[in-house]
Amino acid sequence: MQNIGIFYGSSTGNTEAVAKKIQDELGADIASTIDVADASAADLEKYNNLILGTSTWGIGDLQDDFEGFLSEISSANMDGKKVALFGLGDQYSYSDSFVDGMGEIFETLEEKSCELVGETSTDGYEYDASRAEKDGKLVGLAIDIENQDDQTEDRVADWVAELKNQFN
Repeated sequence: MQNIGIFYGSSTGNTEAVAKKIQDELGADIASTIDVADASAADLEKYNNLILGTSTWGIGDLQDDFEGFLSEISSANMDGKKVALFGLGDQYSYSDSFVDGMGEIFETLEEKSCELVGETSTDGYEYDASRAEKDGKLVGLAIDIENQDDQTEDRVADWVAELKNQFN
């Protein structure tokens, strides 16, 4: 498996903690974590495989640092890259915008010439609407630390096991 860049935006530290769990599952020898507050399009271009993660704030808002990073994604050469997404959200308090931040990143990436991987089932979640749900599946790994933190470890481990088959 080739190099993997895990880019995350985190305000409270939860998204960073999930990024580190993903890195631990993949192995620090091939996966690096990068805070998007300190990253550029050139940083994205260094990796063959990308994992992008954000939290969703309020009613569907993208995490502040990642909001600014969308322009870097738009300007980066993503040709031939495989990209997976993860998002944090609260499915009960914000059931109409669960992990919408992940959906916004997905919509930005749809315009790029990269391959999106890592979709997951909606099973086990209870929400009313999400920009991250496409064709009955979530576009990436959804984590709800507020209500289902006891499932985070297993969800990350299962998702990373699938990614290992999808990444080069």
